[in-house]
Amino acid sequence: MGKIPVQRPVLMSRTGIHMADNQRNTADYVRIIRPRHGLAALDWRELWRFRELFLFLVWRDILVRYKQAYLGIAWAVLQPVLTTLVFTILFGYLAKFKENGIPYSVLVMAGLLPWQFFANALSESSQSLISSERLITKVYFPRLIVPSSAVVTGLVDFGIGLCLLAILMLANGVAFTPALLMLPLFFFVAFLAALAAGLWFSALNVKYRDVKYIVPFLVRIGMYVSPVGFVSTKVPEQWRFIYSMNPMVGVIDGFRWCILGPAFEPNWTAFAISIGVILVMLAGGAIYFRSTERTFADVI
Repeated sequence: MGKIPVQRPVLMSRTGIHMADNQRNTADYVRIIRPRHGLAALDWRELWRFRELFLFLVWRDILVRYKQAYLGIAWAVLQPVLTTLVFTILFGYLAKFKENGIPYSVLVMAGLLPWQFFANALSESSQSLISSERLITKVYFPRLIVPSSAVVTGLVDFGIGLCLLAILMLANGVAFTPALLMLPLFFFVAFLAALAAGLWFSALNVKYRDVKYIVPFLVRIGMYVSPVGFVSTKVPEQWRFIYSMNPMVGVIDGFRWCILGPAFEPNWTAFAISIGVILVMLAGGAIYFRSTERTFADVI
């Protein structure tokens, strides 16, 4: 029998790399891979390395959404126009809703744009992992890219909606205000809200397929409990705190302020509550997504 080789003592360096007998040859380095937990599990450098795949998935989702539809990109125009028309007829003309002399159609579309972006992003991202089943089961890449790309795809619809809103404001003689410069900030908050919800529901949908039925229901209900067809000042004071926990309340109020001027300045306390809820959702969604993504390829 041959002699059993004796392993040399191994020392640990501060960088987490082992060195045998302090030799600096490549063969003497051993990399230790340890699981990371919490927000530290998000490897931003890895996400950056796969940026080209991210852009490809965004472009793929845009093509699938419009190229395979009979009306194509016309759906991005019809959806906000028809929704605004229905709200205007039901509440503007029949219920006689008015607010600070602003035409009701402009009021509705100003609130509809951020909500439509959130609702579409949530619907698309919640199904994104299931739709990418073949890619996920065959190739390794950060799974976080899939729901994130589905959220970014909504930028096309949002941009078209902004153009429609600008036309509607000009047609109704509504002036543009300096507060428009704050619009990117509120859109960024809407993006974080959509991403947070997308992370939760996309990961849950892999394990619980009932999610595909729950999301459309939540979207329909959410539209009526968010200030799309009304303004937040109509909500009774005793319900304001609970109402502000809806993450889209602060976003929609902020959009209206940017577009319609000082008369629609949001309640900044309510906005801070909405921001807090979004950040908690985002942190929790990222942690849950990372903790379950290793099982996606097996379960999906």
